[in-house]
Amino acid sequence: MKIAIGTTNKAKTEAVEAVAQKYFEDTTFTYVKAASKVSDQPMSNEETRLGAMNRAKNAMIKTDASLSFGLEGGVTEIEGEMYVCNWGALTASDGTTFTAAGAQIILPKEIAQEIRSGGELGPLMEQYTQRRDIRQGTGAVGIFTQGLVSRQMMFEHIVSLLVGQYLFTFSEK
Repeated sequence: MKIAIGTTNKAKTEAVEAVAQKYFEDTTFTYVKAASKVSDQPMSNEETRLGAMNRAKNAMIKTDASLSFGLEGGVTEIEGEMYVCNWGALTASDGTTFTAAGAQIILPKEIAQEIRSGGELGPLMEQYTQRRDIRQGTGAVGIFTQGLVSRQMMFEHIVSLLVGQYLFTFSEK
């Protein structure tokens, strides 16, 4: 099965590969820099979900894949606290699109304030940890869970939810 992934981000591509290879035979993957058409720092569940959907749809348009995935990270505010939020979308070649959300954890107040002032989580995490490429690896979720949940693991959960919906919908009943 030909699968397009609307990103070259390692944490996201490895999440899709890990899950898809369990459920689909003869998988080949194409990585596409697919536009999210949302802000660099999505600021709500709605915007983050839209970014994932746009990435999946744009990856499908650019390839001859049977399935395409879009994964997007963002932040959302709940009762004055800022949380990391994550969304995924799977688009089938017939245009059917599934969406699912993942883990949401609270961000430290100083990080939240920097984001409210126009900062982006990825670069802020690099400053905060004095490490590079946080979003390609452990991610903010990995930092703030003491490594118990990595960004890849979090996205694997979302991809599993997407694949499960796809299999439920397209399996013979």
